[in-house]
Amino acid sequence: MATMAHTKRGGALNAAHPGGNITGFTNFEYAIAGKWLELLKEIAPRISRVAVMRESAVAAGPGQFAAIQAAAAPLGVDLRPIDPRDPGEIEHAIAAFAHEPNGGLIVTGSSAASNHRKLIFALAARHRLPGVYNARFYVSDGGLISYGPDFVDQYRRAASYVDRILKGEKPADLPVQAPTKYELVINLKTARALGLEVPPMLLARADEVIE
Repeated sequence: MATMAHTKRGGALNAAHPGGNITGFTNFEYAIAGKWLELLKEIAPRISRVAVMRESAVAAGPGQFAAIQAAAAPLGVDLRPIDPRDPGEIEHAIAAFAHEPNGGLIVTGSSAASNHRKLIFALAARHRLPGVYNARFYVSDGGLISYGPDFVDQYRRAASYVDRILKGEKPADLPVQAPTKYELVINLKTARALGLEVPPMLLARADEVIE
């Protein structure tokens, strides 16, 4: 039920009063992208260079990258954007990036990255690149750490909107809602394979730790 669109008035979507037949739940907020970089520095403090995998042709890609850029300067991190178009380009871009030391990886919301996640995990392991991902399923499949919306909670909240609309409420009167619950997930097996010792305070904050 997630929606990012324009209203019938012709302007940008007004989240509080969406208008027309538009409402729903967004899958992300750009601001959390900066948190991904903070987490990467926390779990791997020596990182000074980060490859950011994002789709430039999708609106969320540049928006999330801009949020990461805002966090990069205070943390002393240089960024390298990568578009995950196909396996060959992903492998070439990550291999070129990994030629220099102290690198890390951020994977933003990207359908292409999701489709090629097994390759991304293999390359991250081969080049010893700690990676932060935008959703839990990456970490359950072998990624290092993720921070993102609890999608199960989103679906529950969306069901309440469906019920209200079926009972006669107008979508225009229901504000578009951003996620309210986020989850931090850490894969300790991947951390050990990368030679990382996860800080106890970070472990204590985790919603789930995968052994």
